Amino acid sequence: MDIRTFAPGNYRFIEGVSQYSAGVAALDGHEIVRVRFRRPVPLAEGFRRVETWLGDAGRPLTAFCACELRSPEPFSEEGFRTFNQRYTETLDRWGILHDGWNPVARSNVCPEIGAPAEPGFHAFCYTRPAKAAAPSFIIAGSGETVEGQANYRDHIVRLGDIGAGAIREKAEFVLAAMEARLAALGFGWSDTTAAQVYTVHDFHPVVADMVGRGVADGGMTWHFARPPVVDIEFEMDCRGVAVEQMA
Repeated sequence: MDIRTFAPGNYRFIEGVSQYSAGVAALDGHEIVRVRFRRPVPLAEGFRRVETWLGDAGRPLTAFCACELRSPEPFSEEGFRTFNQRYTETLDRWGILHDGWNPVARSNVCPEIGAPAEPGFHAFCYTRPAKAAAPSFIIAGSGETVEGQANYRDHIVRLGDIGAGAIREKAEFVLAAMEARLAALGFGWSDTTAAQVYTVHDFHPVVADMVGRGVADGGMTWHFARPPVVDIEFEMDCRGVAVEQMA
């Protein structure tokens, strides 16, 4: 995995796909702050609120480094491409798209119960100066498919199978992706402050293995939600941050 530095945002990132990077980490002398909304905020309003928050914090728009989105239901592949174009328009306007790369890490999932009426923000992250700050990072969400290909469907692990064995294989694939991204930034599970699992399926048979690997060292939260694209069944993200706030 290749790592690039986004100097205007004071963070480095793992090269990903057009809609998001695979993860970010604050540069020395900076830390990442996570801000969660009490309820999902529609996309356009969310961007406005992020812009106001950053202005009040004395930070440039380029300090925006990660976000967690919520959508009404999984997208078709074409629908996902259309949504991503809409999403990245604001990042482009903010001067964040960098040398052909999108440095911002992201998760986007669909609550099975109580889903929002339209896509919006659940949380966002930004960098700020901090003397002697502990390293902080966000690992973007990843499901059981290979990213950066012509489509997701042809690369989904055990496509259409939601049996116990298939869920285990899907989870193992996602865990390996998380561990590779953590390692690329110089971290491991012991550095995380939280891990999040997104699935509507019973993954209890895998939990003991996950705990044994250290996934729950900083706590593990299960969201009863689906990944953002039809037929992907299991997703995770994780983070290591010292400061979390509510908006």
